[in-house]
Amino acid sequence: MSAFLVVDTKIKNQAAYEEYKQLAKPIAEKFGGVYRARGGLMDIRETELWSPSRIVIIEFPDMESARGFVDSDEYAPVKPKRTDNAECTLFIVEGN
Repeated sequence: MSAFLVVDTKIKNQAAYEEYKQLAKPIAEKFGGVYRARGGLMDIRETELWSPSRIVIIEFPDMESARGFVDSDEYAPVKPKRTDNAECTLFIVEGN
């Protein structure tokens, strides 16, 4: 069953975040990740619980693969480039 890694990102340092994107993408792809949305236009209709800033959605073959990416040794040194340069909410949700 597929899994989706969803990140809402409020970027603080655009140049550093661009570097992060270049480093993270091949690692996500190594774990079977396919980018389905990456900061595109949003049509926000309701915001009672949360008001998104910039959404990234990566589809993985399963929860294990998505967790494998986030928890991987390869991603560990790259993650601070995101967390130091953006405020984020990240979660993994199981698909159908």
